[in-house]
Amino acid sequence: MSVLNFLVRRHPSNSEPVRAKEELIFHCGFRRFRASPLFSQHTSADKHKLERFLRPDATLVVTVYAPITFPPASVLLFKQRSNGMHDLIATGSLLSVDPDRIVIKRLVLSGHPFKIFTRTAVVRYMFFNREDVMWFKPVELRTKWGRRGHIKEPLGTHGHMKCHFDGQLKSQDTVLLNLYKRVFPKWTYDPHVPEPVPWVRSESALPVQEVEME
Repeated sequence: MSVLNFLVRRHPSNSEPVRAKEELIFHCGFRRFRASPLFSQHTSADKHKLERFLRPDATLVVTVYAPITFPPASVLLFKQRSNGMHDLIATGSLLSVDPDRIVIKRLVLSGHPFKIFTRTAVVRYMFFNREDVMWFKPVELRTKWGRRGHIKEPLGTHGHMKCHFDGQLKSQDTVLLNLYKRVFPKWTYDPHVPEPVPWVRSESALPVQEVEME
């Protein structure tokens, strides 16, 4: 077992939203299994941003725990309906078997300026104790209106902090702090996949033939 990364693209025949960590059925090479994968961007960087949904307009990387397979094995992704039928949602191939590929999730903390001076401001509601302010002091700050800054020092014991920016803030501006956390796929590998229910045409859908009365 290892971490498999599949490069897939959304199939045009399906438009239902598919969330990350939702159970899907994989047809990879000669194997078929169920798992709850992660979706991430396909870039040349060493860190890749997590995607919350399987986007229809981009090629994404699907990460899952599964048996080791040699690339470039083809893969089909299916979603099981409540009635047992399988819907094809994406197609692609095996990109790599790499447990060191880093998938990160971005979290944004927000605060509001309390007192504004020339290039400094007192920000509150981002943290609620002095220790958190000291811990995140090296992280750069930004605002919705494009200002950049950093934490200068904490004030008091309730999370207020003095921040320095490259310009004067507006009272309606919002101070933001970006945090990144590495995420891992869930261990939900299941080799037992039920057979899909065959599609049967109902009698109501059959064409009605006119019968002449004798």
